[in-house]
Amino acid sequence: MTSLPPPKLDKTVAFLGAGNMAGALIKGILASGALQPEQVLVTDVRKARLEELKAKHGVRVISSNEEAARLADVVVLATKPQVFDRLLPEVKKGVRPEALVISIAAGIPVSAIEALLPAKTRVVRTMPNTPAIVDAGATAIAAGTHATEDDVALARALFDSVGVTVVLDESLLDAVTGLSGSGPAYMFLIIEALSDAGVKVGLHRDSAQLLAAQTVLGSAKLLLETGEHPGRLKDMVTSPGGTAIAGLASLEAGGLRTTLINAVETATARARTLGEEMGRKLADKG
Repeated sequence: MTSLPPPKLDKTVAFLGAGNMAGALIKGILASGALQPEQVLVTDVRKARLEELKAKHGVRVISSNEEAARLADVVVLATKPQVFDRLLPEVKKGVRPEALVISIAAGIPVSAIEALLPAKTRVVRTMPNTPAIVDAGATAIAAGTHATEDDVALARALFDSVGVTVVLDESLLDAVTGLSGSGPAYMFLIIEALSDAGVKVGLHRDSAQLLAAQTVLGSAKLLLETGEHPGRLKDMVTSPGGTAIAGLASLEAGGLRTTLINAVETATARARTLGEEMGRKLADKG
């Protein structure tokens, strides 16, 4: 079945911050046709980065966060969380009452953002991950106090251009950070370990890494496209007395399943702690 093209958005979107995630979103949104280059504004402290995005995508670059917020229908907070205490007062001066504010910063709760913006500002908090850079991202979206269903739909339209989205309660975003936000790091470690194993059993490094990466990619694609339970797909690979079941027994003996569960739990707890720290820091500025 042919998928329908995304709706064209009659909005001006400002990205405050032009890091990798903002660059991925800009690339994906423009490629989807949802926005035209003249509808995208970008700010950043790095002039070279702004010139790079302007040359590559034809977007409009602006030196002032306040001015960009004033011109935008949608303001995307795309800086590092550590500078939100300086960013939000600038946004507050410029953001229009009818504008939507979307945060992609990890750990900062909606309440802390709302407290430093004009009363009743509509805020949507998101947790994307780095595969958005290659249009394979996973993004969780949570509505703030005043955000509407239309606001959530707009946020989904933006992030669907670089992957898939889910809408969750904000209380679950720390868990998302522990799973899909931090998950690419786990997957890279697994790919590296599989590649090392390939080298150990005689494969050339380049071949081992390619085979390991493609195996992870293909396995994920098979699960997503079939909708089968991962246990069922695992059983399809194993045969009595075969190689896969021997390898799986070794993984279970090494505690891989428990280790991954613990990694997600630990990362979730760390995300919660960092969010509380950032929330207190922003509250002190309020």
